[in-house]
Amino acid sequence: MKTLSRIYTVLIFTILYAPIAVMLLYSFNSGKSPAVFQGFSLKWYGELFTSKDTLAALGNTLLLAVCAAAIATVIGTLAAYGMYRMKNKYLKRTLNTVTNVPMMNPDIVTSISMMMMFVFVGGLFHFSSNLNFGTILIAHVTFCLPYVILSVLPKFRQMDPHLTEAATDLGCTPVRAFFKVQLPSVMPGIFTGALMSFTLSLDDFVISYFTTGSSFQTLPILIYSMTKRRVTPDMYALSSLMFLAVLALLLLNNHVQARQEKQAQAAVRTHKGAPRRVLAAVLALSLVFLFCLTSIQSLGDKWRYEVEFVETEYTGTTLNVCNWGEYIADGSEEYQDIIDLFERKYGITVIYSNYTSNEELYAMLKQGGNSYDIVIPSDYMIGKLVEEELLEKINVEELDNYHYIDGKYKDLFYDPQNEYSVPYAVGMLGVIYNTAMVDEADVASHSWDLMWNPRYAGEILNFDNPRDAFGIAQIRAGLDVNSLDRSEWLAARDALLEQAPLVYRYVMDEVFQTMEGANAAVAAYYAGDCISMMGENEDLAFYYPEEGTNVFVDAMCVPKGAKNIGAAMLFMDFMMEPDIAALNANYICYASPNTAVPTNEYYDYPEGTPEYDILYNTPASYQSDPTKTQYYHTMPSDIVQFYSDLFIAVKASGGPKG
Repeated sequence: MKTLSRIYTVLIFTILYAPIAVMLLYSFNSGKSPAVFQGFSLKWYGELFTSKDTLAALGNTLLLAVCAAAIATVIGTLAAYGMYRMKNKYLKRTLNTVTNVPMMNPDIVTSISMMMMFVFVGGLFHFSSNLNFGTILIAHVTFCLPYVILSVLPKFRQMDPHLTEAATDLGCTPVRAFFKVQLPSVMPGIFTGALMSFTLSLDDFVISYFTTGSSFQTLPILIYSMTKRRVTPDMYALSSLMFLAVLALLLLNNHVQARQEKQAQAAVRTHKGAPRRVLAAVLALSLVFLFCLTSIQSLGDKWRYEVEFVETEYTGTTLNVCNWGEYIADGSEEYQDIIDLFERKYGITVIYSNYTSNEELYAMLKQGGNSYDIVIPSDYMIGKLVEEELLEKINVEELDNYHYIDGKYKDLFYDPQNEYSVPYAVGMLGVIYNTAMVDEADVASHSWDLMWNPRYAGEILNFDNPRDAFGIAQIRAGLDVNSLDRSEWLAARDALLEQAPLVYRYVMDEVFQTMEGANAAVAAYYAGDCISMMGENEDLAFYYPEEGTNVFVDAMCVPKGAKNIGAAMLFMDFMMEPDIAALNANYICYASPNTAVPTNEYYDYPEGTPEYDILYNTPASYQSDPTKTQYYHTMPSDIVQFYSDLFIAVKASGGPKG
């Protein structure tokens, strides 16, 4: 029985801590892949301490957690004292029940209701920005309060009431008796409540996501924004350090509780070495930080540009930019931080945040709780935003570098007069496959048929969004991806049902670790992301299918009601400078609409490399037949609902594993 108990204990601890052990291990991985350990390195700890966005998000998270914990602890302690002194037992029971509601209520319900309240109140009083640091702080205090009350209230009940009476008999006023007798007695509960509030606030994502504005980004929101591509390993390094810090706090909390539960003299004799052990742990953690800082290798100098300060009427203002995750050079590895360059050149502070899909951006702009000056949606979404009057008109003639934009990316369907957007990046769909798992004869024809090849059943990945999944099936069958004929969508549905038993999973960002770790043989994905995956696994290769593919343009736009349009115009012009555009294109791995980029000193992807061919040398058949590259247009809502329902049925057909 004793052996079984030990085995059970080991299994429990393995399940609890094995994920943390893996995270700690991969924080020292020299590569980016979370599936392949490529060697020991401290590079990601170096990236962590040089990442402006990460450090800013960490600072915001800590500031929010400290403020929320402090406010919740004070209010919660006073509330617990009031409930303890309450004489009406029915009112006391009611308050106890009400206190439990925020803990039992699903986070999604709490977050949406609070967001609606903040937007409503903001609109009622005509606030320019409804969601900000104040709203997220109120939300965090709200969900932390019950934990403080439930930690402190039992301590009041356990307290000997005669101590307070004795203190007042000896001349203490009620207030003095509270601070001298009662408060010290319940201090362990207060400390526990404060620690719980701090950790809950530090960890929260759902409520933060719905109640924060564009000017305040926490670490969980930053990590979530990375999932379009992958969570970068510097997050593993940061999470490892945070785990060690929380572990130190828990040890300190346990020590404080142990001291309070023992007699004073015994506590002094028995635990006099405990504070030293806690202090030693904190010092060791500090040494880890210092060691990482001193171990940072100098960054490469391939992309090093000097900027001269230019004072404008917008110097000193703040610009809110919202973009896809990992979609701008951010100072990691050898790439300089474009945001930092822009800030140093014009003296404009940039608040940078992310979204993960066009639909998410649309929801943020539609509900009106955020105030952005620059957003970068895709073509079909730009058309939708223009139709609903959610974008400001801009005058491209005021942009000195607009002449660099290739003419084939001007006057497009979503902005025929070039009144609302400036092209940012261009991409296409293609097929990525593992050469060690796929027979070369099966890819010789460069066809979408590889995605339907039964030889690779259970090893095929397809998109987990209906627009791209149906688009592939439609292009393979020679159909129009923007058809209004429902029979054509049904034909594409039938093709996807035929493919379903062969599909391993329908994925989005999961494609990175799956393909890089050789857990699937074939996938359809965006070319730029495929280049990124190829850099992590040398067995991966890519091609554009001969039947054709989807082409898309992401473009910079100014949302309706933007407060700093002048600074937004400066930012757009800055992004079109040849050197900046080349730096950015190399980092994001997508083709640039800027004609100066391919002829620039394109260090990372020179002409003749596979990456350059993917970005700029499309198949000859594409060049001779423009109809082979199709844009996704904004579709009528009834058609969108129709193909969305069809896709749900495809995924529910029981074929794929996930």
